[in-house]
Amino acid sequence: MNRAVAVLRPEPGNARTAALIAAQGGRAIRLPLFTVAAKAWIPPDPAGFDALVATSANAFRHGGDGLASLWTLPVWAVGRATARAAADAGFTVEAIGDRGVESLVTTMPAGRRLLHLAGRERIATPDAVAITVYAAEPLPVAPGALAALAEGVALLHSARASARLAALVDRRGDIDLVAISGAVAAAAGGGWASVAVAPRPDDVTMVALALGAARNGNTGRPRE
Repeated sequence: MNRAVAVLRPEPGNARTAALIAAQGGRAIRLPLFTVAAKAWIPPDPAGFDALVATSANAFRHGGDGLASLWTLPVWAVGRATARAAADAGFTVEAIGDRGVESLVTTMPAGRRLLHLAGRERIATPDAVAITVYAAEPLPVAPGALAALAEGVALLHSARASARLAALVDRRGDIDLVAISGAVAAAAGGGWASVAVAPRPDDVTMVALALGAARNGNTGRPRE
């Protein structure tokens, strides 16, 4: 049985992920739960920091002109997509983490002063000063769109998407989840058919897990 894979992330990532699923013979449901918009912010003095931590490409897509004042700070990025966005915005990427931000920060030299350009709703980054540069605003979801998720697989790219999916869905037991990190998986709560955490925080890994679940029955974790 080739079940559908629901892509819940905002655009433009939603379209890219759906295209990756289709290219591998999968069937994607494009159901963005949020739209991302820039927020006004004042860049701090870069002399007060040693590095910039980036957990989402949205920081560079929506950071605006203020980013240029921080170009002297090296970027430690979670995932290759975030690193590419940082490089495209003019930054030097010093390191790329293949797990969550908590793991990335532990590999940094002790005592580094960290700046996190972040979304309004976020998982706290250890030992970093966070500044909001973008926000994800909820989009309306039609009842018919939710019905299409039944017996499918849902990709979770953020903790906020996890929490909103959990609030929207009444029957969780026939939906498998693939999350980009353990914290994102935890935000979805229990009761799902299965939950898998991608060993690497990138679309290629997440889509591979989701397509395996769609074709073979579940993501490999027992029911909760």
